[in-house]
Amino acid sequence: MNKRDLDLLLRIKETGYTNQRELADMLDCSLGAVNGGLKRLIDAGYIDENKSLTKKSTELLLSSKPQRAILLCAGGGIRLLSGEGDVPKALLTVHGEALIDRIIRQLHEAGIHEIYAVVGFEKERFEYLIDTYGVRLIVNPEYSRKNNLHSLTLVKEHLLNAYVIPCDIWCKDNPFSRNELYSWYMVSDGTSDESTVRVNRKQELVSVHPATGGNRMIGISYLLPSDADIVKERLYLMDQSRRFEGSFWEETLYAGDRLIVAPKMVCDSDVVEIDTIEDLWELDRPAGIPIREIADALGVSDSDITGISVLKKGTTNHSYSFSCGDEKYIVRMIVDDTNKLIDRRCEADVYRAVADRGVSEEVVYFNPGTGLKVSLLMTGARFCDPKSASDVSKCMDKLRAFHEMKLKVGHAFDLFGEIEYFESLWGGTPSVYRDYNETKANVFSLKRYIDSAEKDICLTHIDPVPDNFLISADGIRLIDWEYAAMQDPHLDIAMFALYSLYDKAETDALIEAYFIEGCSDAVRLKIYCYMAVGGLLWSNWCEYRRKCGTEFGEYSLRQYRYAKEYFRIVVKELKEKGIDYACG
Repeated sequence: MNKRDLDLLLRIKETGYTNQRELADMLDCSLGAVNGGLKRLIDAGYIDENKSLTKKSTELLLSSKPQRAILLCAGGGIRLLSGEGDVPKALLTVHGEALIDRIIRQLHEAGIHEIYAVVGFEKERFEYLIDTYGVRLIVNPEYSRKNNLHSLTLVKEHLLNAYVIPCDIWCKDNPFSRNELYSWYMVSDGTSDESTVRVNRKQELVSVHPATGGNRMIGISYLLPSDADIVKERLYLMDQSRRFEGSFWEETLYAGDRLIVAPKMVCDSDVVEIDTIEDLWELDRPAGIPIREIADALGVSDSDITGISVLKKGTTNHSYSFSCGDEKYIVRMIVDDTNKLIDRRCEADVYRAVADRGVSEEVVYFNPGTGLKVSLLMTGARFCDPKSASDVSKCMDKLRAFHEMKLKVGHAFDLFGEIEYFESLWGGTPSVYRDYNETKANVFSLKRYIDSAEKDICLTHIDPVPDNFLISADGIRLIDWEYAAMQDPHLDIAMFALYSLYDKAETDALIEAYFIEGCSDAVRLKIYCYMAVGGLLWSNWCEYRRKCGTEFGEYSLRQYRYAKEYFRIVVKELKEKGIDYACG
């Protein structure tokens, strides 16, 4: 039987026999080809005279059934934002979903759950795949020196009845199936000058010189045991030779002037390989960016705004980078109803207060009506690592220096009022936590003690989380001042600890990093109070966002735990000091 006969058998398996003309339309072939294929399938014993599958075809389908998949994602990445460094291509997001997550989801839809991922560059970023999907990670330590032929060699024992998949691919439709009858390699109906294969009239993959052009090679493949054994042997031999260090694994498929596997043809526009920012842009083009407004703010024409690319798509805003002249900028656009949570005019006041003080990002334009913000891109910057004592120490020095400026704005941040406000946004529905009313009452009982504690009110960031500290060769900048207002600056210490998911020992170390001269018991206890109140505040915020369809996982649960745990810590210490906390 030829490839078309096997495709015909698969079609009968998946849709049942209808009539020859419909089968011809589905297979994009002539009526004569279908009639000939049906006769050969009957003669070979794979279908009976009623065009029903026989035991022989059932056994064939079972022996060739896909069982596993190998994901190749060890290579380098694409630079999206200098503060983040290069991002592995497999983790690039399209329409909010990482490429590798989409591939795994499509594999699961086809019943494939035994999945191996060969990683190398930024291998730690793939660790979540183990718990989330049960993926088995295989590390290629030589990813920077050898190509994916070596990566596949590391998993050559798992090639039988396996899909081989590069993870810089986005497929519009699911390319995987619960049934396969032959080995194949995916190509598109488009052409490429870099291709070394072409589909001939016999539906074979034949080799061609790259300069002559061929069908665009996608890279996804399926291997039956007989072909997998050939590939496995060739992988071993080629991997021993330095000649093949830079080779792609497809080298193992060639046999003279053709490949040992059949072609699987797809529409060129349905499968995209992400090699550049432009490729990503074509798939996930940002819409609605007010180019005219940005150009007017910078005093340039629309055509001077170039190279727009996605930096970050968060739950409340999207950020993009762009170039204008010799400078690079970041534009932040509000995409959700967070104007319920943030007063953008107050945010604009904050940026005016911190301007030219070397504290924040350099904002060149801010629209207080929409929250649109344009700022200079900090080249070579990275986020603070909350697990690095050195990073934390530097960031606390910066935070303390900011607080010592004693800046003033015309609005304040009411901790307990914000808790009530976030709760009001739930729309009258109860909390998801069964003991919420008790927890809230306990936290609110700390208000008198907090109010009576000594404070030096000034402009406070409120949201100084590690991701809002950008560290570069030029120093440290504190970004994203959405919640900033007049408050006790010591609240910022608690907020850093809450977002970092610190335990008590790590929180105490953070306090010591801020108070290099030492921290009094009274101030430390006040910060513990802020941990309890801040935990409930952000827990309520997470509940509101959850009702809007955004789930925060462990973060939301931990914030609620902070409210309960630090209430107990504070009460214990106050009782030991003989202080009635509810009365101040």
